[in-house]
Amino acid sequence: MYRDHTHAVKIGDRVIGAGNPVLIQSMCNTHTEDIKATVDQIKRLEKAGCELIRCTVPTLEAAQALPEIKKQITIPLIADIHFDYRLAIAAVENGADKIRINPGNIGSPDKVRAVVDCCRERNIPIRVGVNSGSLEKDLVEKYHGVTAEGLVESALKNCAVIEDMGYDNLVISIKSSDVLMCARAYELTAQKCSHPLHVGITEAGGLIRGNIKSAIGLALILSKGIGDTVRVSLTADPVEEVTSAKLILKELGLRRGGVEVVSCPTCGRTDIDLIALADKVEEMTMDLPLDIKVSVMGCVVNGPGEAREADIGICGGRGKGLLIKHGEVIKTLPEDQLLDALREELEHWDA
Repeated sequence: MYRDHTHAVKIGDRVIGAGNPVLIQSMCNTHTEDIKATVDQIKRLEKAGCELIRCTVPTLEAAQALPEIKKQITIPLIADIHFDYRLAIAAVENGADKIRINPGNIGSPDKVRAVVDCCRERNIPIRVGVNSGSLEKDLVEKYHGVTAEGLVESALKNCAVIEDMGYDNLVISIKSSDVLMCARAYELTAQKCSHPLHVGITEAGGLIRGNIKSAIGLALILSKGIGDTVRVSLTADPVEEVTSAKLILKELGLRRGGVEVVSCPTCGRTDIDLIALADKVEEMTMDLPLDIKVSVMGCVVNGPGEAREADIGICGGRGKGLLIKHGEVIKTLPEDQLLDALREELEHWDA
């Protein structure tokens, strides 16, 4: 498995690569200079399960805000840098646990070397990021368009710039909004190098389309043993990115813990407001520290049988419902009491 053979990279107090668990990353959409807004958002992300956070550093003021932000959060902080090598240096000097750059847009070799030397002094990892929207013109011409092969060549070429300076504390990301191209690019990269890979489908879209594209793409990539950190890129509240990433990792068997809610899709036999009930159960169980499966079923025809595969479940219809635990009906009660009965069982859960 590729993930087992990447080399270890330390980011703050976390380690990726070398078979360590895949970590969830998100990115603030606040102005980093606004320390309060940025910290408030990061704390929300931490609570949701975010394990690495990236902030943009477009100004010196943003770089100078990093120490105070770091004081108030508990997860490693990554600085996102474009174009200005001085901001990369300032971010590292102000405590960034990792920086994200593209050597090709930093400028002359001397400027790239200045950034590398600064990172080397503090052993700060560099994420080399390549995006299909900014692929070098010579590679677009070579491959007759933007292709997976071109993206991989760009990434490895940019890594080589830093490696030739005697520094290999690197992470690679290759982003494309084309799901299949992105998956192919990561597969090729994993075959050609041992650097840890940050994976995601860029510019995936809003909550629905973005989640679908990300789930498909990340499943194709992660299921092959590729990827050491992951971000679900959504045009939405960043908390949604973290929630989706947790679910994707869990469904792929890469993350354990947390309540899994399963519910039937409704049909003509459904006699309760199943959609609202399932939503309430999802919300109620979101932060429970239990590793169990909860079922929410909409009728008494298939509900009891389908609930047998869950640790606990509810099903209902025509004004009454059942509470089922480990496949056995333990209570019959009015429909409007189902949610409270389930909540009570979960609050006193003893498998």
